[in-house]
Amino acid sequence: MKRTAKPARKTTMKPAKGKTWTEKVNDPTKEYIVKKLDKAFADMPAGSKMLIATPRIIDAYVRHIRKGKSGTLAKMRKDLALEYGADYTCPVTSGIFLRIVSEAAHEQIEKGISLTKVTPFWRVVDENSPLNKKLSFGSEFVARLRKKEGLTEDQKPKR
Repeated sequence: MKRTAKPARKTTMKPAKGKTWTEKVNDPTKEYIVKKLDKAFADMPAGSKMLIATPRIIDAYVRHIRKGKSGTLAKMRKDLALEYGADYTCPVTSGIFLRIVSEAAHEQIEKGISLTKVTPFWRVVDENSPLNKKLSFGSEFVARLRKKEGLTEDQKPKR
């Protein structure tokens, strides 16, 4: 009897610790921190104040980007640092939290929740974003959402 390989199935990635992505965004135990850096880190010099945001802060920021407009992770980091009295926003946690927000939105879309009710992460994550490699749904999904909203590569703000 000849065996045939089963077609590869795309599995939905679950977040660690048994929580859904949406639960991770809405976790009330997480609070932001502004800390003074003892030594240089990434693009931030020693002595500067760095914001470590939360998934809810990232979610709220992305939800305030108007339909048909787009932003960048770099602009979001600058805006949040100003809002929270810091010099910079942590690039590592910002990327992680943007992923959590994106996966939560996808999770909600998969449950049938309207695009108008989910966080429009595609306004910050474009189809060429390095974050796409980590997302369970990939760049094609992001590209479809951006196209549906009329966002194109040439509309992307400069960093």
